[in-house]
Amino acid sequence: MKTTNLRIAVLGGGAWGTALAHHAANLNHRVRQWVLETELVSLINEKHQNSIFLPGVRLHQAIYATNSLGEALDKAQVVIVVVPSQFFRSVISQAAPWLTSDTAIISCTKGVEEGSGFTMCEIIIDQLDFVPKAGCMSGPTFAREVAMGVPSALTVASDDQDLAILFQQAFSNNRMRLYTSRDVVGVELGGAVKNPLAIAAGMISGLSLGHNSLAGMITRGLAEMGRLVVAKKGKPATVYGLAGIGDLVLTCTSAQSRNYTLGYRLAKGETLEEITASTPAIAEGVVNTGTILNLAHQHGVEMPIISAVNGVVRDHYTPWQAVDMLMGRVLKPE
Repeated sequence: MKTTNLRIAVLGGGAWGTALAHHAANLNHRVRQWVLETELVSLINEKHQNSIFLPGVRLHQAIYATNSLGEALDKAQVVIVVVPSQFFRSVISQAAPWLTSDTAIISCTKGVEEGSGFTMCEIIIDQLDFVPKAGCMSGPTFAREVAMGVPSALTVASDDQDLAILFQQAFSNNRMRLYTSRDVVGVELGGAVKNPLAIAAGMISGLSLGHNSLAGMITRGLAEMGRLVVAKKGKPATVYGLAGIGDLVLTCTSAQSRNYTLGYRLAKGETLEEITASTPAIAEGVVNTGTILNLAHQHGVEMPIISAVNGVVRDHYTPWQAVDMLMGRVLKPE
């Protein structure tokens, strides 16, 4: 498959899906974007903006948005899936009639499925009745900065090295640099685990605990990420790359992160219900705190920071109780 002027379908109308559609259009690919919200079709097609999820960014006029999944997928050579993890299986199921063994499917969703414990690429394989060309892309990127052309670096991972190289070449330019990897599970779990850790970082900021606490949490959070990646047969080196520590540092140090902001607001006394009702964007860490913890339990992996965050978002612990829970643990070697 050539790497220029590709027919690309982007499934998802959120900030990240819109930023990737914009980037792809800037690379002269033919982009159709499937969006759920009816009002987004006219906003993107006529006004060239997504004021709901990515306000203030002028979008490439060649992006064609549609509410029809079939229209978006028709003859698509590359399908980029950027929907919340809890809807990922349903979207792949609906998309299946338009997908073939020749379609390149790239997940840009970060999460673990509830119940099955599957990553998004595992869902793609499980849901389709053929062996798909599947991969994932992850790394330290905020949607707005990508849309604005800020230099960024990501990792695209696939068991099919040809697919990873194709996507690398098709999506890289002087504003986005892609690296390839064969460690799909490591890249996917890095992106998923960093979300609840970002909630923890936001709570640390909201409680005014300072830099010592943040640095300690990031370091020990990275250790938790590494244990889960290794338990799932991923590579330890991936944890120290863009999809691991890179993404973790980004989301733990900036209020641009939805998960960080959610943690900050929780620490300031707002309820989870109040926070989620105030924004159309979904903080993946809320859902994936529990799913990651369940996956860890399945593999006998200890993740005390994830457990503490879960206590706040699901069990109504206060952020201070979560701090005391972590600091009061039995002492051990590093």
